[in-house]
Amino acid sequence: MKTAIVLCAIVACAAAASVSSQDPIPIVKQEQEVNFDGSYHSSYETGNGISASEEGTVKNANNPETAAAEVTGSFKYTGDDGVVYTIEYVANENGFQPRGAHIPVAPEIPAAIARSLEYNAAHPEPEEPARRKL
Repeated sequence: MKTAIVLCAIVACAAAASVSSQDPIPIVKQEQEVNFDGSYHSSYETGNGISASEEGTVKNANNPETAAAEVTGSFKYTGDDGVVYTIEYVANENGFQPRGAHIPVAPEIPAAIARSLEYNAAHPEPEEPARRKL
């Protein structure tokens, strides 16, 4: 029993030493700008090659009913496999839309299905009248 406790303590100390011995990663460049109109720009780079950049604007700011934020940006990092991954994105009223060489792209909708979807949208089925409860 004592041997198991001592062994666990040694393993815990070794794990803590390996985590605490890692040097902090420095931020080598950082920029931030926030404007009165709601637009902004932010970017940074770290000492281990990670970088990110983002810009945001408010579209239709003068109309509260149609005002919407739009953000564009990118980030880059090196994966555990040694490959540098770059992701570019847009986030707006249509959602988050990432793009990258490693991100799969959905196939195009076949023409016949696209025509069928257009027809269905233009010709909705009539709703049945509400049934009366007895």
